[in-house]
Amino acid sequence: MDPQGNRRLALTVAYVVLVTLLLWVIQSFASRPPPPRSVPYSELVSLVEQDRVEEATVRADRIIAKLRGPVDAPAPDAPSTTRTAPGGPPGENVERVYATRIPDIDDAPLLANMREHGVTFSGEMREDAWWQPLLFGWVLPFAVLFGIYMLVMRRVTKNAGPLSVGKAQAKIYDRNAQEPVNFEDVAGVDEAKAELVEIVSYLKHPERYRAIGARSPKGVLLVGPPGTGKTLLARAVAGEAQVPFFSISGSEFVQMFVGVGAARVRDLFEQAKQRAPCIVFIDELDAIGRSRSGAGSGLAVHEEREQTLNQLLVEMDGFEAGKGVVILAATNRPEVLDPALLRAGRFDRQVAVDRPDVRGREAILRVHVRKIRVSKDVDIRVVAQRTPGMAGADLANVVNESALAASRRGAAEVETRDFEEAVDRIQLGLKKKGRVMTEPERERVAYHEGGHALVALSVQHADPVHRVTIIPRSIGALGATLQLPAEERYLMTRNELRDRICVMLGGRAAELVAFDDLSTGAQNDLERATETARHMVCRFGMSDALGPVTYGEPMSGRFLEIPGLHSSRAYSEETARAIDAEVRRIIEDEEKRALAILEERRRDLEAIAARLLETETIDRDELERIAAPRLRTGSRPPPPSVPEVLGDPGHMKPVASNGDGRR
Repeated sequence: MDPQGNRRLALTVAYVVLVTLLLWVIQSFASRPPPPRSVPYSELVSLVEQDRVEEATVRADRIIAKLRGPVDAPAPDAPSTTRTAPGGPPGENVERVYATRIPDIDDAPLLANMREHGVTFSGEMREDAWWQPLLFGWVLPFAVLFGIYMLVMRRVTKNAGPLSVGKAQAKIYDRNAQEPVNFEDVAGVDEAKAELVEIVSYLKHPERYRAIGARSPKGVLLVGPPGTGKTLLARAVAGEAQVPFFSISGSEFVQMFVGVGAARVRDLFEQAKQRAPCIVFIDELDAIGRSRSGAGSGLAVHEEREQTLNQLLVEMDGFEAGKGVVILAATNRPEVLDPALLRAGRFDRQVAVDRPDVRGREAILRVHVRKIRVSKDVDIRVVAQRTPGMAGADLANVVNESALAASRRGAAEVETRDFEEAVDRIQLGLKKKGRVMTEPERERVAYHEGGHALVALSVQHADPVHRVTIIPRSIGALGATLQLPAEERYLMTRNELRDRICVMLGGRAAELVAFDDLSTGAQNDLERATETARHMVCRFGMSDALGPVTYGEPMSGRFLEIPGLHSSRAYSEETARAIDAEVRRIIEDEEKRALAILEERRRDLEAIAARLLETETIDRDELERIAAPRLRTGSRPPPPSVPEVLGDPGHMKPVASNGDGRR
């Protein structure tokens, strides 16, 4: 039996013994005769002379007498000192009285009087049984205090404390006690599921691998951005294999006391071996698995986290792959992990769990909408197209927010407008009903957002405009222009990037055309446009003036961004001036193109702005009725022969421009 089962058995036995003891004490008290009634010494002498005493017991400090005589006819001048036992026959005396002996007074006359009246009397040196003062004076009070102490300590040490500080705090999901999670409950990560099918097969049929001499990987590392479903995927593996699932976060190993983390690692693996086959899942592995070199200097950093990591490495080396224990771990920062963790024989495989594409988002949404009542007019594919770049956790939040929106308006089903409101709430924030803009500000915001939309309708490679609004939002946005990509994109050409910059500058250009003045609303547009132009020049080699050369590199030495670390400068001052000039040239060229488009279509810009001031929101169909798409490419440098990659495709989100510089 496992240690947890032994503890439960010992606790059950202790409870049974305690309850039995309490029942025995209660029964002893219930079966004892009622205590004697105290009477004065003179009354006891009178009762003897009246022949009311049947028996007497003389003790060191008192005389106890058992009374007799008919109950219905007590002696005259005597108090009623008799009563009938419940259920007993009439006339049976059961009452007992006692009188305290008077010090320095001889009881010989009283004893002689008893002898004359036929009273049977005897002496007794001991008042109570020896165990009664021991039981009621020591054992029971100590047992009650000890029980209260154990109850308090159990609560105190449930999660931490001196009695359980070395115990692993892993949560155990047993297939018999918890609702299982299977691969059907995980969508949008088909490639990751395909790689983990082999782990499921090994846990269910290990003899197939042993027969041919193959061994399953000891550890599998799930790598992906936050919210992509790494923990859910690990639980699904355990559910498909029908094995216990140990789940613990890496931060739970690291404590204030040195050596606690290592002890917890040992205890976790000991429990896993006793319940094999099973899966041990360590979330946020980078909390204990960081590289042991101090800031790249090669000097070891001796601390609790290092001892925990060392113990984890030892434990992973100490068990064989054929024991039926598989270690799954998750992290979103694989670049900071210690190389010893990633070598063969420990975490043999790395499975990428990336943000889903449009088909994956649609599948994830269909999994979550099974829990709510959805109207038949809701097109889940359109909702998936509206949420590019969102992970599984974000999509679950969209479904929940849509259900809350439907409940707020008292609807029986979730409709399309509820999903629209949920997506806007997550991407742009809450509507600020209490924020009142002046009329000149509303007009400027309307022209700003109309400029974004009109330029997007006029360039060749812009994503279709889904909706334009000037409703203020809680994140500080005064308006937004939402674009939906027609399809999932993983590559972007130079012309597409320049068209995107042109759309970003459309709001600023519209303010120049309409008011011949600028405002602070284009702050975020300029930041994003400058960043895109700098990437074109320094990363993608899309500048004819600087050529196909990459300038600058991240501190890690690879094109893998580490938060908090900026790119190192690996070029001269002259090259830096050339880069700044080229970035400025690209921005100015695209701003001139946006100004030319809006000057040419000024009537359409004024119509869009007027409609926004009237209704505050324009959808795609109405926008195209007001200003039909009219492509105008303008003069641009010739496109490169090979398309270039634009960073991580998961970060390609729809343009959501606002009138106050935020996006």
